[in-house]
Amino acid sequence: MNRSESVFGNMQPSSVQRKAVRSKAKYQKKFGDDSKADYSAVVVPNEYIGDMLGVSNIAIGSAAPGTTEGFDKEKGIIVGNIRMGFGHYRISMAIASAANHMGYKPYWMDLNSYKQTTCTKVISAQNDLYSTGSRLSQKSRLFNRIVWEPLNYEGFRQLTYNSGDQKNAELMAPVFANVPKDIPVVATHVWPAQAALHADMRYVVNAIPDNWPMALHFAEGSIHTVQTHYAYQGYRICNGMAKDKVLSPMPEDSLVYTGHYIDHELVANIEEDCRRRLERKAQGKPMRFLLTIGGAGAQKEIFAAIINELMPAVREKKAALYVNIGDYMNVWDDLKKMCPDIGMSTTTHFNNWNDTVKFAEDALDGDVEGIHLFCHDNIFEAVYATNLLMRSCDVLVTKPSELAFYPVPKLFIKRIGGHEQWGAIHSAEIGDGTLECRDIPHTLQMINLFLEDHTTLEGMCGCIVRNKENGIYDGAYEVVRIAMEMKNS
Repeated sequence: MNRSESVFGNMQPSSVQRKAVRSKAKYQKKFGDDSKADYSAVVVPNEYIGDMLGVSNIAIGSAAPGTTEGFDKEKGIIVGNIRMGFGHYRISMAIASAANHMGYKPYWMDLNSYKQTTCTKVISAQNDLYSTGSRLSQKSRLFNRIVWEPLNYEGFRQLTYNSGDQKNAELMAPVFANVPKDIPVVATHVWPAQAALHADMRYVVNAIPDNWPMALHFAEGSIHTVQTHYAYQGYRICNGMAKDKVLSPMPEDSLVYTGHYIDHELVANIEEDCRRRLERKAQGKPMRFLLTIGGAGAQKEIFAAIINELMPAVREKKAALYVNIGDYMNVWDDLKKMCPDIGMSTTTHFNNWNDTVKFAEDALDGDVEGIHLFCHDNIFEAVYATNLLMRSCDVLVTKPSELAFYPVPKLFIKRIGGHEQWGAIHSAEIGDGTLECRDIPHTLQMINLFLEDHTTLEGMCGCIVRNKENGIYDGAYEVVRIAMEMKNS
């Protein structure tokens, strides 16, 4: 099936189809054609989050080392993902957590980790290009206004963009060659969903991350899930995906609203974690701000301004900071230059996972003072550290990306890419986050509002508890249920 020709009955122009063919040919010439390869697929332990989330890895070809396990064809569920920033990994962890809680066996399949394959080479090349654009957008307002914002906001939105992705995804299918076809796949990026369909995987769920409907995320043949009703309506009618043209809508059975994709461990403890937040506020204990810095240290200037603003409150024990710099140790060097007093107040937690886990556990009921900075070279630890710290923080400070949907009070700093603003809008409307603060003065205004009054934190905690009662944070469970029902129906 040539999936680049049409999308839900909407034919792609012949010029677009020819461009898609040329794109695939370019990557074949550059990275080779392994479509005839017979890559082995084995299950191996995940030494980082395996115990916490019950996850095992799927290793492909020569990347298959050490002790192996058999596929559980009855309870197994594949979480297909790529590393492109931290967001898709974090959503994958939420799906794996829910699957593990529901009694299933989650398998982690990162299509950007099989370095000998054409699949990974193609993904890595596109990821590098995206990362370069993201960094440039932070350095150049002109580039951001003329190139980056329009691309993220309208370029990826257009139906024509999907054609090239579908054709390129044919090069990713070989990694599924020996993966059992009847194990459901939940993809947290569209490329694993498209690749799985090209490889004839039978049950594919495409967990769409964004609140801004974009044709980029279409993988016809899968069940598409979305986190908001706004996204559901936009995707159902393919809103704005062909300029002024009215497109044929998605079939009813191809799209499902699920709610937010959130880890079981976070959903199960919402009431207790919000109670602790309000109790700390009432007792005048230091307000805990969690700053999560990803994207190769993007937006360092904003975070440095926040740290400098809060430094007097940290010294007076009115505030405490968790700073997770992911796997970018160079950000620590930058912060020390931009925040002259940070070194005197900071306890570092570097590449010691047991220490990070213990700190997160102790902080639930214990007292925290000063600044605590976390950095882990391993991608699993770098991402999941934020999830662990989230439960004991009072306010999460983040750009409005995948973290916009998490059940914790949030302060949104300036977005990277126009599509992200709709995550902040949704969060503000359901009451668990602020508006997007698009410059440093407004960001610092909101920081001080959290510090000085009670209503902001109290209001968000109340909304989070009510949102849970309404099932808004049940999306990960629903995605897993849909995937397994596809197989069992």
